[in-house]
Amino acid sequence: MFRVAFNALLCAKGSRPAIACLAALFLALASLGAATPAVANSKYAAYVIDVKSGKVLFSRNANSLRYPASLTKMMTLYMLFERLENGSLTLNSRLKVSKHAAARPPSKLGLRPGSSIRVRDAILALVTKSANDVAATIAENLGGTESNFAKMMTAKARSIGMSRTTFKNASGLPNKYQKTTAKDMALLGRALQDRFPKQYKFFNTRAFKYGKRRYGNHNRLLGRVKGVDGIKTGYTRASGFNLVSNVKSRDRHIVAVVMGGKTGRSRDAHMKKLIASYLPKAKSGRRLTALVVPRAGTKRSYIQLAKQVPLPRAKTLGSNVVLASAQQPSDMVASYAPQQKLASLPRINPTLDDASAIETASGTVTNHKPRVTTAALAILPRAANDPIGDLSTHSPVLPEAAPIKARPSGWHIQLGATPSLEAANRLLAKARAKNQRLLVAKLNHTETVQKNSDTLYRARFAGFESKSAARSACKILKKQKFACLALKP
Repeated sequence: MFRVAFNALLCAKGSRPAIACLAALFLALASLGAATPAVANSKYAAYVIDVKSGKVLFSRNANSLRYPASLTKMMTLYMLFERLENGSLTLNSRLKVSKHAAARPPSKLGLRPGSSIRVRDAILALVTKSANDVAATIAENLGGTESNFAKMMTAKARSIGMSRTTFKNASGLPNKYQKTTAKDMALLGRALQDRFPKQYKFFNTRAFKYGKRRYGNHNRLLGRVKGVDGIKTGYTRASGFNLVSNVKSRDRHIVAVVMGGKTGRSRDAHMKKLIASYLPKAKSGRRLTALVVPRAGTKRSYIQLAKQVPLPRAKTLGSNVVLASAQQPSDMVASYAPQQKLASLPRINPTLDDASAIETASGTVTNHKPRVTTAALAILPRAANDPIGDLSTHSPVLPEAAPIKARPSGWHIQLGATPSLEAANRLLAKARAKNQRLLVAKLNHTETVQKNSDTLYRARFAGFESKSAARSACKILKKQKFACLALKP
C-alpha cells in the first residue's frame, strides 16, 4: 500500500513522465493484488465436475472441511424423498410440528406448535424459503428427534460416498461439528438426481404460496443463468455464502459448488464464471459414468453405451483386466491430469491445492427438461430483513475447520482394473445387476492408476462398514466368477 501511495505522490508532483507513472502504478497495484488475496478468504472452496465423463473440471480446496449451512437441507430432502419412494409417506401426508421445531430461528415459515404441514409444502419450503422450522419438523417426524435424524443423515452420507461429511442437525444452523466438503456436496447434488429424478424437479421451483404469503427461491441463478435447474443455497457467518448448482445445456451436464463466498453477489458471480468457463468443456453425447445411487426398481446403474466392447471375465489376467493384489502398492495411487486454470475468475482465494482429476463416482442420467412444480410465479423482491435467505447470523463465528487428510468411506472391494472407464463401469454394473440387495447402499467407485505407459481404471464398490462385511461380499461375488479383493481405505 505504501508503494502505491508513494508512486501516486510522485506522479501528482510531476516528478515522473506520464508513461513511467502509469507503469509504476500498474506494477504496484499488481503486486498488492497478488499479495492481498493470500489471506482474503480461508472459507473458500469450489468444485466443478462433468457428470457425463466423470472428469473434475475445476477444484480448489475441494476436500477441505467447511460448514455446509443450509446445503444441509439437500440431505434432509434426500431422506424425505426416500420415504416418498418407498410409500411410507405421500405428498399429502401431514407432518406434526413440535415446540422444538417451531422455535428454530429464521429463516422460517413461522409454524405453530401442535399444527401440521403437508409433505409437499414442506419440500417447497426447504427448496425456496430454506425454512429451518420445517427442516426440524421433517427431522422429528422421520427420526423421532432431530439429533437422531442427524445420525441417520450422516449414515446415509457415508453410504453414498460422502466420506468427510458429518451432520448434527437437519437445517444447517451453526454447529461446530457439522462439516462437509465441496466435493461431498457435489456428490450429494448428483445423487439426488440419480436416485430421485422425479422429486429432483422440486429444486426448479421459483416460488410457492403458503397461507396468504408467497415465497421466492433464494437461488438467484434460477431463471437467470441458462441451464441452471437447482439446487441449493446456504449461509451462516461461519460458513460464508454457499451454493450448489446443477447445469444442463447444449447436451452437456455439470454440477458446480462454491463455498465461503463473502457476499451472496460475489458467490453468484463466481458461480456464473465457473459455469461459463467449464460447461463448454464438458462432454456431450452419451453419459459414460455409472449412477451415484441406483434408482429404485432399476436393474442397471449405468447408461448403455453406444458401442459395447465385449468384456472378458474379471479373473482373466492379461492386457484387458489386471487383478488387484497386495503386491501392487502402486495401484493405490490415483493419477492426475494437468491442473486447469481459470484466469478470468475473481480473486476469492489463491490457494490452488487441488489438481484436475478423473472423478470416479457418477452423476445424473436424466435428460428431461425441468418443469416448475407449482404455478409459475414471478421472482419476488426480498424482504428488507431477509436479503439473502437462509441467514443464521444469531450465533457467534465458529473457528475455521482445519483441513485433514481425506480418507475413503468404509471398506472397499475391488473387482479388477480395466483399460477404460467404460469397461470399469460395465464391470460394476454387471456385478450390481446380479447383487442388487447386497450392493444396494454401496457406491460405484473407480480410480485411475498408471502402469508403465498405460492408464488403468480400478473397479470398486465402497462403503462396507467392516472388514468382515467386505470379505463376505467378495465370497458371494467370487462364486459368481468375479475376481474380488477386500481393501482397507
